[in-house]
Formats: sequence, structure tokens, C-alpha cells
Amino acid sequence: MKRALITGITGQDGAYLAKLLLEKGYSVFGLYRRTSSTNIWRLLSLGVNDQVQLIPGDMTDMASISNAIIQSEPDEIYNLAAQSFVGTSFDQPLVTAQVDGIGVVMLLESAKQINPKIKIYQASTSELYGNGKAANLVNNVELNEHHVFWPSSPYASAKLYSYHQIRIYREAYGIFAVNGILFNHESPLRGLEFVTRKISNAVARIKLGLQKKIVLGNLDAKRDWGYAPEYVEAMWKMLQHNTPDDYVVATGESHTVREFFELACENAGVDPKDVVSQDKKHLRPLDVNCLIGDASKIRKVIGWEPKTKLKELVKLMVQGDLDRWQSHLKGKVFPWDAINDPSIYAQ
Repeated sequence: MKRALITGITGQDGAYLAKLLLEKGYSVFGLYRRTSSTNIWRLLSLGVNDQVQLIPGDMTDMASISNAIIQSEPDEIYNLAAQSFVGTSFDQPLVTAQVDGIGVVMLLESAKQINPKIKIYQASTSELYGNGKAANLVNNVELNEHHVFWPSSPYASAKLYSYHQIRIYREAYGIFAVNGILFNHESPLRGLEFVTRKISNAVARIKLGLQKKIVLGNLDAKRDWGYAPEYVEAMWKMLQHNTPDDYVVATGESHTVREFFELACENAGVDPKDVVSQDKKHLRPLDVNCLIGDASKIRKVIGWEPKTKLKELVKLMVQGDLDRWQSHLKGKVFPWDAINDPSIYAQ
């Protein structure tokens, strides 16, 4: 039986990946950051919380990373732990650099010293490309593994550092380490700090009379949005391939935040004109105008391809939030209600 260690297991991708690996017969261990109340609502919602062995740790503490590796004895490590919100990285650049950059080197070094045969997946990001010299992004260039990276946030800059550290450890030490350059991927388990879930949650609340308006920032930003459960399968496939490499994971379609919002309203039966406003406080100091990915390499080499289109994705997310709020109004207790995650009730 294979063993896997997932850092950041309580996040969206961590929960879906844990479910996938358990279905494939893995023993799954998860590194999580200890807080006063462990936030495992995603694992609970997928019904896998009792099948995962959780290990407290911190990506800025090499001793706890090494302890997690020694304790779990993994064949594969999926590093999904990160300060993953771009906006927050402008307010907390040092924490972002420590967790998303230096933390990855600590993980690589720990694995190299304990068992250099461990296969390592690193969650990289489309934010690496930024707004600059990669290509004419405003003209919807499909970005692949050969385009130049030009970060536009402290988050992307830290992720660029870790991207190259993965490559260096692969080339210098023979570590089986890969980067998944994942474009935006969403689900009903997305956090409310991300605009897609902010939209689906607000539209559901508006439909049920719990909220009147939603305030957004840049409605014209374009993103390549996929479905998270499909993207974690791509992570797994990368580590099953016979040689380590780096891959773009994307749908090849780009849509604006405005389109996402209008689709959400359509699914909920809400008039989009009456419920949205914009506020500059929700704008980033430096934003990426357009991101669209070219996943032809992973499609050709590994055989992965996306299946869920934006319209279906938005429907899944809006319905998920409608179900939660309707259950809450009926007084039913669901996993989301029971695990001390007040953010789902945010106005």
C-alpha cells in the first residue's frame, strides 16, 4: 500500500486529493497548521476525516516538516501548503515568502536527508506569468511551460522561487520533483476569500433574502477557471509518470469575473444589475489582467485533460451554497455548521 503526505490537507485541493488517494488505496497523512480549533470542514464534507491521519506542523519549521516525513514514511509528498491568497500577500509579504518560498526548500532538504527516493509534487501557479514579458496577455495568448515568468505579486514571486528550487533539486540531486503550474481551479469547497466563492456564496444569500448586494473589485480581470477535483487528479498523474517534469494544468478558456458573476446570478434566478457594486478597496495594488493556459503538454505526455466547463462549474458552486444556506435556515446541522468555521456565514 502506497503512503502519501499532503501538506495543506485542510484546504480545497488537499481535501479533494485526500479523497482521490484514499479511493486509490493509499494511506494518507496530512500536515496541517495547528490552531485553537482545527479547521477540517472540507474533509468532513467529503466524509474522509476519519480516514486521514493528521500531523500538526508548520512550513516555516524544518523540524516539524522532518517529523511529518519521518512519521508518515511517504512514497509521495504533495506540497499544497501555502499562503495562497494573492491579495493577502501584499499585506503579508514576509510570511508569504517564508511559507511559499523558504518552506519549500525546507521540505526538499528534509526529504533529501530522510529519503531521497520520495516523489514530490509542488503546487505552482499561473500567477508566475504575471502581466509583463511573458507574452501579449491582453491578446489572450495561451501560456505554456516555455513562456517567461514575470510575477506581479509577493505571492507569485515566492512561488517562482519555489518553482526553481524544485527544478534545481531535481537536476542537482536526482529528486523526483515536479511543478504543477495550475491555473485557477474552483469548487464548492473554495474559501470565501477567493472571488469565485465570494460570488457564489453572496448570490445564494441574495436569492434567499439574507443579503442585498455584493461588492466586488476588478470585474474585467480574465481567468482560466477549472474544476478542482479534476486538477488534483493531474497532480497524482504527474507523480505516476516515469520521469519528473513540469506541467501547465488549465482549460484553455478564459472568462471575466463579470461573466462568472452573471452566470452565478443566472443559476440562482437573480438579476445581476440590481445586486452588484464595485469598490476600489477590493482592487489589488498590481493585478494580472488576463490568464489563459495551454495544457497541451500534459494532455500529450500524461493523458490528462479537463472535462468541466465554466457554466457547469458555476452551477455546482451556486447550488452548493444554496444547499448550505437552505439547510441552515431549516435548522439542520451539516459539517459546515459544526466545525467552528464562521467564515461561511460572512455577510
